[in-house]
Amino acid sequence: MADSSDPAFSPILLTLPSLTPSLALEVLPAGLTLHRLFVQADGKTHDILIGPEDPTGHITQKYTNTIIGRYANRLPVGSFAIERNGVHSVVSPKPNEAPTVSLHGGPKGFDAYPWEPLPDPAAAELFTPAELATIQTRLPTSVIFRRISEDGEEGYPGRLLIEALVGLAQPEGAPNQTADGKKEWNLGSVLLVYRAKLLDDNKVTPINLTQHWGFNLDASLQDGPDSLSIKDHTISIKADHTIELNQEGLSTGTLLPVTGTHHAHAEKATGRIGERFPERGYDEFYLFTQREAPPPPSILPASELKPELDLVGAALSRDGPTSDEVASLAGGKSGLRVSFATNQPGVQFYSNNLSVPEKGARKKIHGGSGAVGDGYPPGTAAFLEFHAPLAAWIHPQTRGPLGEDMLLASGEVYNNFVRMDVWYRDGAAGGN
Repeated sequence: MADSSDPAFSPILLTLPSLTPSLALEVLPAGLTLHRLFVQADGKTHDILIGPEDPTGHITQKYTNTIIGRYANRLPVGSFAIERNGVHSVVSPKPNEAPTVSLHGGPKGFDAYPWEPLPDPAAAELFTPAELATIQTRLPTSVIFRRISEDGEEGYPGRLLIEALVGLAQPEGAPNQTADGKKEWNLGSVLLVYRAKLLDDNKVTPINLTQHWGFNLDASLQDGPDSLSIKDHTISIKADHTIELNQEGLSTGTLLPVTGTHHAHAEKATGRIGERFPERGYDEFYLFTQREAPPPPSILPASELKPELDLVGAALSRDGPTSDEVASLAGGKSGLRVSFATNQPGVQFYSNNLSVPEKGARKKIHGGSGAVGDGYPPGTAAFLEFHAPLAAWIHPQTRGPLGEDMLLASGEVYNNFVRMDVWYRDGAAGGN
């Protein structure tokens, strides 16, 4: 059993350079976990991520702000022959959620391992010299983590090297003008970039990584029991379809239009999550609509990773195909909003439906005691997990406009980025 002296549970603190930084992020090497994300706005300190007070609490409060892999979400259990670029392998996802369902990489997914922080970013193998220069200049505080997933781990073929960049970027640009005439100020950004390649020849593996982070933008106000609910949050997801799921939560291979359903958040009169809130909460995969210009691919030939290529700089850009805001979440009282840009084809929105307060702990900044037994009730977080569709290589009809099968072969590189911009709207109720 891990304790606080285990270096994997010792937070690595990233802060924007300032006497009172607008953003500060605590990252745990254990499970590449984002333990706390502090936001300073209008004299108030917020932690916008739910989770346990004690870093070791993530051992039992699984999938709370951790990385997920080798394949996120739910896969059918069994053995599946796969092929890409003439290379053949067999993948055999292992059961954990149910005898027929493999969830988030299997019984011991990427969240269950310690990740190695590289003391020198130049030691990274999957980031180009141009990208390392961008990291140094535009991500003033960042860290690259590494791990190797062995051949056969949880039934996945191939020895896989993964490198993950976690960084904070300074605020950019003038404030936005909101629809009600108020100003919205950018407080900075969180950038996540996942890269991976197979170290074996003649192998192919499914890959689909994500950060399973859960947001509550009002909880730090501690403004009564309602401040824990996300039903007053507003959400925007640029999606025309969700994926139909069977009773086990597995993809049926069918796309369902969101129009006229509770998934059409833009159609809601108030835009609030609580309007037409489903009895069992939300736990759906939304496939993004076609973007004006396609974002950088998730799978590219390793030969294209040339010294001058800078996909990190592209991910930070506010112009071009990487700048599209595909989703956003705004608090009901705090004035905080987070918006997301990504090259991933969709997002899983989960409203913390299965949370059992008696089995978890709640942060003190969210009004909890920090002790197990005083956790978060259902409906108290919006998990926004940006990744590819469930079992994309099995169900080609659900891949959407980008059309990627999420199979990675030897000689290729996996590239996944999410940029989260943090905003504060002036004059918000509860902001003081």
